Amino acid sequence: MEYYDSDVPNIPNYKLSEKQFLLSKVDATKRETLAEEILASIKEDALAPYYEYLHTEIGFPFDESLHRELKERNEVEIQKLKAQIKEAEGDDETELDVSATYVNLAEYYAKIIDRKNAVETYKKALDLPRSTGSKIDILLTLARIDFFFNDYHLAQKNLDQVKVLIEKGGDWERRNRYKMYNGIYLMATRNFGDAAKLLIDSLATFTSTEICSYDQVAHYAIVSGVMSLDRVDLKEKIMDSPEILSIFSSAPHLEPLINLTNSLYACQYNYFFQYLLQSHDELLLPNKYLSQHANYFLREMRCKAYGQLLESYKSISLKSMAENFNISTDFLDRDLCKFIPNKKLNCVIDKVNGIIETNRPDNKNNQYHLLIKQGDSLLTKLQKYGAAVKLSGAERV
Repeated sequence: MEYYDSDVPNIPNYKLSEKQFLLSKVDATKRETLAEEILASIKEDALAPYYEYLHTEIGFPFDESLHRELKERNEVEIQKLKAQIKEAEGDDETELDVSATYVNLAEYYAKIIDRKNAVETYKKALDLPRSTGSKIDILLTLARIDFFFNDYHLAQKNLDQVKVLIEKGGDWERRNRYKMYNGIYLMATRNFGDAAKLLIDSLATFTSTEICSYDQVAHYAIVSGVMSLDRVDLKEKIMDSPEILSIFSSAPHLEPLINLTNSLYACQYNYFFQYLLQSHDELLLPNKYLSQHANYFLREMRCKAYGQLLESYKSISLKSMAENFNISTDFLDRDLCKFIPNKKLNCVIDKVNGIIETNRPDNKNNQYHLLIKQGDSLLTKLQKYGAAVKLSGAERV
C-alpha cells in the first residue's frame, strides 16, 4: 500500500506522547531506554516546556541547568517570531499576513509542546480573517494537541467545529484528515462501531502521518472492526481488505490481531483465547488510546465468540463447548454467567444435566408486531390528513 506523507507539520510529535504513556507500562530496563529517547528528543528540539511538564506530572528526572539552557533557546526563537508579528501589525500588511505570523508563533509553541501558549496563540489567529481551509488546519492542530494530552473532551469540541467548516467547503484532503481524527476520537471514547467505518475508509486515503503511522491506522481499524462488524462485513472490510493484506509483511507485530480475526471468522475457537490474550497483552495494553479499553475488549470478544458458536445449536453440553474453546468447564460456566443475566447471550444453563440451551428471540414475531404498530401509526396519519383535506375543502365552499 502506497500513501503520501502529509505536508502538515508533525506538531506536537505524537511519538513522544506514546513513549510517555509507555513509561508506566514497561519494566525498569525498557523504562530507562524510553526515558533516554525522550530526553534526546527534548534536547534536540529544545522542548523546555515539555521537560518541565514531565517533571511536574510524572516525576521525570530533571536537570535545572539543562532546562535553563533549553528555555534560553526557546526564548530566542519566540522573540524573533513575536518581532515578526509586531512588524506585520505595524506595517501596511493585510490581516491575512498578520494572521500568518500568529500561526508561525503558535506552531513553534506546539512544536516545543507549550500547550497553554500554543492554544492561546492559535485562538488569536482564528479571530483574524482566514480562509476556511486555514481555519480547519488550526482546529485540527488543536485537536492533535488535545490527543497528545489525552483530553478527549476538548478534542471533541475542536472536531465539532471542524465538522461545521467541512460542511461549508473543506477540500478532499482536509475531509480525509477530519475522518481520520474523528475515527481515532470515536475509538478512544469506545464508540467502536462508528470508529470502524471511518478508520476502514481512511486506510485507502491515508495521508495523516502527523497524527499516527499507517500501521497504526490498520491496527485501529482491525480492533474497531473485529469488535463491531458482523461476519459478512468482517470478511469484506477487514480480512479481504487490500490495504490490510498489504501490511502483513511490514507489520508483523499485528499478527496476533489478524489471527484473532481469522479464528473468529473461521470458527477456529480452539485458538481463539490464545490470540485474544496475545492481542490484549501486546496490542491493546501498550497503546495509549486502547489501553483503557483492554479489559472491555477482552470481555466483549469472549461474548461475541460464545454467541457466534451458540447460534449454531439449540443446545450444547458445557463440556463440549469448553472443549471447543480449549478452556475448562468451570471457567466457561463462570464466564457465561457474566453475560446471561444482562441478556448479552440468549441462553440458559441446565446445571443438573450440564447443558446450555439457547433461547434466541423470535425475530419474526417481533417484526410482525413492529409492522402492525407502524401500520396503525400510518393509518392514523392518513385519517388526520383526510380530515384536514375535507376541512380545507369545506372552507373553500
